[in-house]
Amino acid sequence: MNYEVIDSHCHLDFPKFNKDRSGVIERARKSGVVEMINSGIDYKTNLNSLELAKKYEFIHATLGLNPQMVPNADDAKIKQILSQIERNIDKAIGVGEAGLDFYYCTSDAGRKKQEDVFRQVIEIAYRYNKTLVIHGRDGEDLALEMTKDLDRVIFHCYGGSLETMKNIIDAGHYVSVPTLVCFSEQHKTIAQNLPLENMLIETDSPYLSPRKGRNEPAFVLDSIPVIAHLKEMEEAEIAMATMQNTRRAFEL
Repeated sequence: MNYEVIDSHCHLDFPKFNKDRSGVIERARKSGVVEMINSGIDYKTNLNSLELAKKYEFIHATLGLNPQMVPNADDAKIKQILSQIERNIDKAIGVGEAGLDFYYCTSDAGRKKQEDVFRQVIEIAYRYNKTLVIHGRDGEDLALEMTKDLDRVIFHCYGGSLETMKNIIDAGHYVSVPTLVCFSEQHKTIAQNLPLENMLIETDSPYLSPRKGRNEPAFVLDSIPVIAHLKEMEEAEIAMATMQNTRRAFEL
C-alpha cells in the first residue's frame, strides 16, 4: 500500500547518516514520506537542522536543547544555545526537543537544573508562539504542568502512563508514537488508547528501529499497519490523519 506520511521527528544530521544521508532522504521520499521534521538537541545539531531545512524544502527544523546534556553543561553553554534558538526562531517550525529526563538524571540538583533550563525554553516558545516538542522521560506530569500556557505542545516519543496521556489529550496536546510501536507492548497500549486526532508518528531515527540496525525516516511506514491493527481502522486513515495532525501541530 502506498500512502503519504510525515516523519514528525528524526535526526538526519546525526553521524550515523554521514555515509549515505542523501540516499536515506531519497529513500524516504520514494516510500511516501512527504515531509520530515529534523529535531535539534544542542548548538551543533540545531545548526545542522537549519542547514538541512535550507537545502530541502520538505525538511523542517526544530531547534532544541536536550535535557540530558543540561546537568553537566555550564551556564555559558546553555545561554549560547538559548540565544541561538531565539536568533533563528523564524527559520524553525518549532522549539525542541527540550524537556525533562528524570530517567537518566536521578540527582535533585540535576533535575532542578533541567527544570530551570526547560522553563527558559518554554518562555521562548511562548514568546514567539512556536510549537514545543517535549522530550519527557519519567517527567511527563511535570512537563505537562509546566507547559499549561502553551497552545501547541507535542510529547515526542511518548512512553509515560495512560493516565498522564489522558491529561495531555484533555489539554489539547499531541502525542507522537515512535516506530517502537512495532515491538514494544507499552507503546502498543499507548497507540491503542490514543485518540487518532491527537496522534503523530515518528522514527526518532537513527534510534528505535523497527528493523535490524539503524532506523531511518522511510521506516515510519512500518508503524502504520501496526497502529491500524491496534485501532481497528484502515491503514490509509491512520496515514492521512497523522499527516494532517502534524501539519496542524506545526502550522505547516
